[in-house]
Amino acid sequence: MTVAKAYVSLGSNVGDRLGFLRRAVAMLGEHEAIEVLRTSSVYETDPVGYVDQPPFLNAVAEIETSLSPHELLDACQAIEAALGRVRTVRWGPRTIDLDIALIDDLAIDDERLTVPHPRMAERAFVLVPLAEIAPGARCAGVPVSALAAKVSEDPAQGVRLFARAGEWLSPQG
Repeated sequence: MTVAKAYVSLGSNVGDRLGFLRRAVAMLGEHEAIEVLRTSSVYETDPVGYVDQPPFLNAVAEIETSLSPHELLDACQAIEAALGRVRTVRWGPRTIDLDIALIDDLAIDDERLTVPHPRMAERAFVLVPLAEIAPGARCAGVPVSALAAKVSEDPAQGVRLFARAGEWLSPQG
């Protein structure tokens, strides 16, 4: 059985945002073929694309999995559905969003899945938490830390520390 390392980006801007992130990480870890290795800090971020909505909380989880990329996508979408995700407006409000940012050094682009995640290199809400836990990871051959530094210079990205890694997963965090 092959085990892959993957990074899953999490976001929420509806209801108990931190609670949805906590439950999503717990549900990832409860899957028999997924082990959550660590999580980034949580960042509050301004919405991108569709901006007439509340700010998001975002984090990244580093996982190991024996699932294929498409099976991992299915698992992420099942967690979204279980946590009440409804897809109405593109880039709109959501209880939870789980996106596969990276899987090892794979490049996938088909009708269901694109890895590295599309537009990831432009999105501080993915890059900042990812660079925190995997600065040497690469997106299109460029270190995530370099990409994060570049997008963080743009004040329009609006990324603010909300809760430090290790402090937010428990309800007391």
